Amino acid sequence: MKTSTLDRNGISTDLVGLVSRLVDLIPWPERRRGMGDVTLVLLDGKYRVAEDVFGWGRSVVQVGINEFKTGISCVNDLSMRIKPKTEEKNPKLLVEIHNIMEPHSEADSHLRTTLLYTNMTAKTVYDALVEKGWSAESLPTMRTISNILLRHNYKLRTVAKTKVQKKRQKPMPSLKTSGR
Repeated sequence: MKTSTLDRNGISTDLVGLVSRLVDLIPWPERRRGMGDVTLVLLDGKYRVAEDVFGWGRSVVQVGINEFKTGISCVNDLSMRIKPKTEEKNPKLLVEIHNIMEPHSEADSHLRTTLLYTNMTAKTVYDALVEKGWSAESLPTMRTISNILLRHNYKLRTVAKTKVQKKRQKPMPSLKTSGR
C-alpha cells in the first residue's frame, strides 16, 4: 500500500494548520516564496500535494519553488492583463456609433442624469453600421455593441415623444331616482 507524503515525513494535521496560518500572514510576493519553501521542505517539492494539503494553487507553488531555488522574485504586471475595450482598439467605430445615436437620443426630461435615452437597440445600431459600409466581420457582436452603448451612457428606453396619449372619457351622469 502506498503511503502519503505527509505520513512518510511525519507531518500531523496540527502542523499543516499551523503552517497554513503562518503562510497566510506573509504578504505577497514573499508568501509565494514561503509556499515554495514549505513545499520543498515538508512535501519533497511536490506542488500537487501542496494543492491537496494546503489548498494552494499548484501554479503559484511552482513559481514559489522556482523563486526560492533561484532567489529571483517574479514580478506580476497586472496592468498588462487588462483587455482593451473595443472602442479603444477601434476609435472610428465609436465615432460612427455616436453619429448614429445622437439624432435618436434625448436627455432625461428632469435632467437629473447625464444618460441619453433612446429607442434604438444594439441590433439597429449594428444594421446601421453595416449600411454605412462596415463589414460584418470587422464589427463586434451585438452584445458588445450593447455594452459600448451602456458604457457611453446610452440607455434603451422608449423616447417620451413616442408615447401615445390616451383620451379620457367623461364620466356618465348618474340618474337620480325618487325616494319613497
